[in-house]
Amino acid sequence: MSFVDSYLESYVEINHEGIALPEGLRLEQREEGLVLVGEEKRYGSPLSVDFAAGKAAHRRRFGGGRGQLIAKACGLSKGITPSVVDATAGLGRDAFVLASLGAQVLLIERVAAIAALLADGLKRASRHSDTAAIAARMTLRHGDAAQSLVELVASAHFTPQVIHLDPMFPHREKSALVKKEMRLFRELAGDDNDAPRLLEAALDVATHRVVVKRPRKAPPIAGPAPQHTLEGKTSRYDLYVHRSLVR
Repeated sequence: MSFVDSYLESYVEINHEGIALPEGLRLEQREEGLVLVGEEKRYGSPLSVDFAAGKAAHRRRFGGGRGQLIAKACGLSKGITPSVVDATAGLGRDAFVLASLGAQVLLIERVAAIAALLADGLKRASRHSDTAAIAARMTLRHGDAAQSLVELVASAHFTPQVIHLDPMFPHREKSALVKKEMRLFRELAGDDNDAPRLLEAALDVATHRVVVKRPRKAPPIAGPAPQHTLEGKTSRYDLYVHRSLVR
C-alpha cells in the first residue's frame, strides 16, 4: 500500500514531499486544510477541496436537487437512488452533488496530489455537522480507472450500478481561453487520451449505465454510440445503457 493509499484509508497526515509534482507546484498543510500552491499568475489561487462552504455549500442548498442535469443523467429520480462510481473524480464536485442527493458514491482519482486534496476535504467534511452524513456516503480510492477499474471497485466493496465519467476536455490551442484551474489539472494529469479505454472499462463494470460528460458540441468518445443524450447550455451527458439491458 502506497503512502497515498494509506492516507486515503485513515485520514492520517502524509509527507507531502513524497508526492512528485511538476516544478513550481507544491502541497502545503495550512490551518484551513491541505492546499496545492503554484504561481498565482499562471495557476490562480491555491487549490483545495472544501465541501462544507463556498460553491459546494451553495449548490447543496440551491442547486436544484434531483432536477439537476447530472442527477437525471445518473438516474436519480423519485424513489430511485443508484450507487455511482465517479471514475474521474477530480475535485469531487459532481460526486458531492450526487452524495448530497442520497447516492452512495465511489470516487476514483488517478492524480496523487488531487487524491490527497480530496482525502483532506472529505476528512474535514466528515467533521462538519452540515456535511458529515454526505461525506459518509463518499468513498475514495486513488488509482487509474482506465487500467484498474475492476480492482478499485472491488477494493471498496462497492456495487457499481452507474459509472460517471468526465474525461479532460480536448486541448484548446488558445491557451488564454483555458481557465487557470484547468491549466493546473493539465499540468498534473495531461489530456485524457485513454478516454476510449476508460469508456470500455466502464461499460464492462457498470451494471446499469455509463454517463459521460462532454462539451455540448464535442463528438462522443470514440467507441460505441450513446443510446441517449441529455443536453445543457454548455455541456451534455452521453448515456450508455449496460449491454445486458440493450434489446
